[in-house]
Amino acid sequence: MKGLFITFEGIDGCGKTTQIDMLSKDLEKEGIPYVLIREPGGTMIGEKIRTILLDKANSGMDERTELLLYEAARAQIVKERIKPELEDGKVVICDRFYDSTIAYQGYARGLDLEEIDFLNNWSAAGIKPDITFLLDLDEKTAYERRHGRSDEEDRLEAEGLLFMKKVRDGYLSRSREDKRFLVLDALKTPDEIYQQIRKAVWEVVKK
Repeated sequence: MKGLFITFEGIDGCGKTTQIDMLSKDLEKEGIPYVLIREPGGTMIGEKIRTILLDKANSGMDERTELLLYEAARAQIVKERIKPELEDGKVVICDRFYDSTIAYQGYARGLDLEEIDFLNNWSAAGIKPDITFLLDLDEKTAYERRHGRSDEEDRLEAEGLLFMKKVRDGYLSRSREDKRFLVLDALKTPDEIYQQIRKAVWEVVKK
């Protein structure tokens, strides 16, 4: 049986973590086998790369270096985690995948989109999400939410409002090009958002 690959996308502060937690608990309650992973990270090598990428001390990192580090972490998690779990028939929930690279390194950093598409497909070994939930939120509200949290901003969160606006615009542009996207209004309550997520997932897992 083929598994189901679900990704969650959106700018930092959009509420991805809450929705992922709600979906995970729902799948567990229904006895549906799933795994939860994040990008970058999810493997020993990937977590080390994540530390480099998000460390504010690395503010001088070149955009191409940043892109290649994300792709390296992705190649590792696809081989080590995503591909085997899908082949085992599980639901794989991934907090970010290659659409983040398009939005952050493509639209916000200004790197070539075609080159990023090539690298994304190459690092993912042809694996593509079945469903992508995009929690859409304006950058000002996202900023206010992030500053209500106790954890410190990472290197990308600290880029500022204009950067996050470009990221959001990139996500929305990409979502119009691919039917696997479901764009969700992140200003709604968590329960209202989750009902849309549950409906979309259950239409597939209950077939």
